[in-house]
Amino acid sequence: MLPFSPFLERAVELAAEWHDGTYRKGRWRPALFALPDDDTVQVPMMAHLVTVALTVLRAGFDDETVAAALLHDSVEDANRAGERLREEVIAQAMGPHVLTLVRALTEPKEDAEGRKLPWQVRKETYVAQLRAAPAEAAAISLADKVHNLWTTNESLTAGIDPFRSSPERRGLSAGPEQQRWYHQAVLDATRRHDDPRLLPLQAALEAELARFERLTGLAGIE
Repeated sequence: MLPFSPFLERAVELAAEWHDGTYRKGRWRPALFALPDDDTVQVPMMAHLVTVALTVLRAGFDDETVAAALLHDSVEDANRAGERLREEVIAQAMGPHVLTLVRALTEPKEDAEGRKLPWQVRKETYVAQLRAAPAEAAAISLADKVHNLWTTNESLTAGIDPFRSSPERRGLSAGPEQQRWYHQAVLDATRRHDDPRLLPLQAALEAELARFERLTGLAGIE
C-alpha cells in the first residue's frame, strides 16, 4: 500500500499545473531571499490552495473535500494564459463529486453578454450558492475566507494597506465595509449545517472578522 494518496497527488498536480505562474495579490512577510535581476519575490497561488486544503484536512474532511479545496479557484480564476479550467477536466480527473463542490465555490465573473459583473453581484451570487451547498463546500469556503482574512489582517498589522494598489501588490477589489459584509454573509450561510467539524472553522472566521473590525476601525460601527 502506498504511503500517500494517488488521488490527492493528482489533485495537487492539477492545481499546481493550472495555477503555475499566478500569484497572490501581495505579501506581508519580508522576502527571505533575493531573486536575480531585482525580480520581486511573490507568493504563488499554490501557497493559498495548500493552506486551505490542509485546513480542511485538519478539520476532519475526506480526500474528495481536500481535492476540491485544492481546486476551488481553478474554474473561477484564470491561469497565466488568461484561460479558465473547463469543468469537464475536473470531472474526468477527480470525479463528479469534486466538481460539484468546486461549482458551489465558483462565483460568476461575467454576465451572459460577457460583461464583467460588479463585485457586489458576484459575492451575493456566491453566498446564495453557498447556502444551498453541502457541508463539505461550507468547510472549504470557511477555510478559504479564514486564510484570506488572516492575510489581510497580517498586512494591516504590518502597516501595509491591503486596499491600495502599489508596484508590489494589487489592492483588494472592495473596501473594508464591503469586506466585512461579505465575510459575515459567508459565515451566516454556513450556519444551517449542524456538522460539528464546521464549528472550529466558524469560530476562526469569527475571530478574524473581529480582528479585522478592530484593525480597520469598524468595531462598534453598524
